[in-house]
Amino acid sequence: MTTKESECTLPENLLKEHWETAYKKNPTEKLGWFEENSKETIELIEKSGVAKDAKILNVGVGSSMLIDELVNKGYSQLIANDLSEKALNDIKNRLGENASKVSFIADDIINPTQLQGIEEVTVWNDRAVLHFFLKEEEQNAYFNLLKKLVKVNGFVIIAVFALDGAEKCCGLQLQRYNTEMLQEKLGNDFVLVNSFNHTFVNPYGGERPYVYTLFQRANK
Repeated sequence: MTTKESECTLPENLLKEHWETAYKKNPTEKLGWFEENSKETIELIEKSGVAKDAKILNVGVGSSMLIDELVNKGYSQLIANDLSEKALNDIKNRLGENASKVSFIADDIINPTQLQGIEEVTVWNDRAVLHFFLKEEEQNAYFNLLKKLVKVNGFVIIAVFALDGAEKCCGLQLQRYNTEMLQEKLGNDFVLVNSFNHTFVNPYGGERPYVYTLFQRANK
């Protein structure tokens, strides 16, 4: 079974069930947001220059191959977060014995329980999560958690749909961004290191314009 973004609709119950259903119905490589490799994200992590034992929090990671890639590159303090336990279990199953090198946290980043209590991280990495939060209070909760967890001199990587990107993903409306909008949300304590536009081509040939950004925290 395969799913295109337009076929993924939001049930009347909790958002968590929406994502659990998406991952239960479809193998990772057939999801509309699947990418075979995470070249752009990897490049930004490497550009940051963080050590291989830096604590890297990947929020809303789904069943992304990114975690596999980071493990293979020798990063040893990885945190994989998602609402969907099924998505995280897919990563665990792929990694096998290497799953012990990753901390898996099933939690809601805009209403966190477990994430509130973790130690500060060196990198906050988000590919395609922030743009799902339409309400100001949801966005505030996202950035409040980010600011709580990212240490001084740490880095923030955010990749979201650009202003000319798709209006929906997996049946959900999106808030699209540019670099200036992200800078405003982060505030003056975060300094832009790099940003670029990237057009992701999904498994069905659809073009999805993204903006990728790398910020460094100067103050807290």
